[in-house]
Formats: sequence, structure tokens, C-alpha cells
Amino acid sequence: MQELRDAGVMLRLIYQAMKTKGIDTDAIFSRLGVNTDYVYTEQLRTPHSAQLYFWQAVEDVSGDRNIGLHLGQVLPVYKGQVLEYLFLSSPTFGEGLRRAQNYQRLLSDAARTDFLIEGDEACMVLDAASEEVSRLRHFNECFVQGLMIFFKSITDGEFHPSRIEFEHDRDHSQDHVREVLGCEVVFGARENRMYFPASLLAHPSPHAEPELLDLHERFASEQVARLEKKDIVGQVERIVAELLDSGEVTLDGVAERLGIKPRTLRTRLTEAETSFNQVLADFRYRLARQLLATTDESIDEIVYLTGFSEPSTFYRAFKRWSGMTPIEYRKTAQGKDVMVDAM
Repeated sequence: MQELRDAGVMLRLIYQAMKTKGIDTDAIFSRLGVNTDYVYTEQLRTPHSAQLYFWQAVEDVSGDRNIGLHLGQVLPVYKGQVLEYLFLSSPTFGEGLRRAQNYQRLLSDAARTDFLIEGDEACMVLDAASEEVSRLRHFNECFVQGLMIFFKSITDGEFHPSRIEFEHDRDHSQDHVREVLGCEVVFGARENRMYFPASLLAHPSPHAEPELLDLHERFASEQVARLEKKDIVGQVERIVAELLDSGEVTLDGVAERLGIKPRTLRTRLTEAETSFNQVLADFRYRLARQLLATTDESIDEIVYLTGFSEPSTFYRAFKRWSGMTPIEYRKTAQGKDVMVDAM
């Protein structure tokens, strides 16, 4: 199964909100095994499942049981991305929504957001998370405010939700959530939804421009195509994980498992701007860090689990990758909620 990932812009917006709130971001990233530079990695896409670890770390460090709600209040406007340009160059807000649906993957691989009209109300089904993340209180309450802030910015402040429904339950602060969101809020719903007046769909964009719209759609299509090319990396990593402890991980073997020719696999990896050896090395490095940081497995066992033939080869490779020996890395990393797969 392909690993779901989120666009790095989501993490960057939350990072800026945390700085506004005066939260110790260094402490949070230290627990996750990354640093501030990671936030601004070019073309960053983080594992969607890491939302669980991330929000727990943010709550623990901030000491705020409502931290997702409160960070949502100070999120910067989503700016300078192709989805924003699609909205602005579309003739109406509703047309922008329809077009953006085709390119949701630019925001998250998990996004399946839809909208429908029920009488005088329009409804956005906020299926922007996997099943395990869709009930994550902090994520939901922060994400919905990010949408509200963005929609207000492109409708000249006209957008206001009339009702929001959340999948997650709440045993505290329900009235506070309603006060912050400024509308009726339902908890424990069947799915995450945001209702707003259907009349807003006809709200005109003062920046509508057919030629720009065509240009932005082509750009969005190219970005999605680039992500699709990189899907092969996830498929290769899945098979590498299955074969690694056998010690027989080769391009030919992986290609056979994928049902394609080795030459085709090599070409597709080149199109994804990588190679088989690079994918294998990156996977081994992530796995080694995870095992060193979160388990008590012996070094000899980790050598076996990462597919190396002998400890000396593993030691040399790990020192080349990290600048530290495996033992040095374990001493610095253990005890942290390391999100090594995000790197």
C-alpha cells in the first residue's frame, strides 16, 4: 500500500502559528527527531500517519488540551500555492472549489474533499485525513480553521460557516470550540463537514482571468503528474521492506515483484529523480534510525534487519549517512518520539 503523505506547506503554516503562540518549537522537533531546517526542506511531503505523533508532541510541550483549536486561530493565510491561484483566477468561488477538487493531492495524498448543495446550504465533506487521523481532535479543529481563513481571504471576508460537524468526540470545552469557530458545532458526527450559505458559491473573483486559469491548471496538472511519478518510490520501498531481511534486494528482484522489466523500473525511478541504489540506501538509513531510536535491539540484530551482510559494512554506511556511529546516534536519539520516517 502506498504511504500517504501531506504537503510540507501544512507543517510550515502550523510552525508559524506555533511561533506566534510562543510555543517551544525546538522542544517539539527534538522529540520528533527533526529540526527547524526540516520544515523548509524543498518539496517536503511528510508521512500522513505522523500527524498522530506530531499533535501529541505539540500538546505535551504546550500543555494545552485545545492546542489544535488555538493554533488554528493564528494560522497564516494559505498563500503562494497553485491551489490559491486556481481559486483566484476562477470566475466564482464555487468554480474554484470544483477545480481545486481535481488537484487535492497537492495538499495531501489523503484528501478526498467533496462538496454538495442541500437546499440553501452548501456542504464541504472534509475527507482530508485517513481513517485514523480523521478523528484526531487537534488536526480537525486546526485544519477547518485553515480552510475558513483561506476561504475568507478569497471571498473578501464574506465566507462564514453556518455549521461544522466533527467526527471526533469532546468531553470538555465544547462551548469554547463553538465560540472560537463562531457557529453551531456538532461532535461525534458520521464525517467531518462544514456547511455555509450556497449563495457564496456565486461569489465572483475580482482576479478572474481565463488565460491565467488555463496556465494555473496546466501547472497544477504538472505538479500532480510529478507526484504520480514519485509513487514508484513508495512501491519500491514497500517491496524492499518485505525483502530486506533476506539479504537479496536487487533491482531485478524488485522489478519482478512489481511485474515490470528492470529497464522500466530504472527509467521510472530516473523520472522520479532518484535511483534504485538511492531508494535502497534511504530506506535502510530510515529503518536503522528508527530501530536505534525506538527499540533495544542489538546492533547485530539491526545489521540483519537492515539487510547488511556484516557489522563493519553497516557501521561504515551509517557513519557516512549520519556523521555518527550507530551507538552515538542511539545515545542522542533514544527516549524521543522520533518521527524518522518524516525525514
